Amino acid sequence: MVQSRIYSVRMRASEKESHENGGKHISGGELLSSYHDLQMSVNTLLEKALNHSRGKPDFLQIQCEMVNQPIKRVNPLTVHTNEVTTVKEGQELARSLLEKTGVPKDIIEQAYKQIPEYAVRGAILIDIQTGERIDGRIDKGVRVSRMDWQWENFEKWAKSKAVLASPRLKEALALATKVCNHPLTIAELCWSDDPNYITGYVAGKNIGYQRITQLKHYGDERGCRIFFVDSSSTIHTYVSYLEEQPIIVQWEEDHDSRVD
Repeated sequence: MVQSRIYSVRMRASEKESHENGGKHISGGELLSSYHDLQMSVNTLLEKALNHSRGKPDFLQIQCEMVNQPIKRVNPLTVHTNEVTTVKEGQELARSLLEKTGVPKDIIEQAYKQIPEYAVRGAILIDIQTGERIDGRIDKGVRVSRMDWQWENFEKWAKSKAVLASPRLKEALALATKVCNHPLTIAELCWSDDPNYITGYVAGKNIGYQRITQLKHYGDERGCRIFFVDSSSTIHTYVSYLEEQPIIVQWEEDHDSRVD
């Protein structure tokens, strides 16, 4: 992608009212696009908003904004799929993987107890030293933005890894790669609010992107996205990175990372 005239394209859709007025979240999406591909990018996100299992939106917003900052290119996290037979097994594995990233066990349990309270649209930031939520966004959370993975490069990666080249995986792995690329990120825990999609993941620098095939039951519209953070530095700089730093995931086989 040529550096000049790159646009951040963002979509959000809700039912009944806008998110700010208490509307039910339907869908969201992020792309980086050249000017030439701008119409196609808008149409891609429009299609996602209008055909989501959570419902039909009454409020739909697509925003295009030219990116002025230099774009950073990063190699994707290594992916491993963990097949589990029950949600209980999946959640136990998620806890174990979070421990492997360096999140203390008591902080993990404290976070899990608070998950029912986190009915927010974005990500929750939790300090691994105290277990406290530190993003200060109340019901909004932090929305990770300005990241993408060009489809041709993603397909090459997927073919080399013998995995299905799905838009859902591309989007999720691009986000997790951006999040884990920051030195303050220790781990991410995520499952979708899509009632028909029960796979989630735990991601971290030392474990890669660990897909878990069952982290919730079918029909459950409650999602979860928690970033476990070592907040020894200013959280403002961290949030600014998540929301504003443009990232392109670009797989290069010679620099492919390996984790056990």
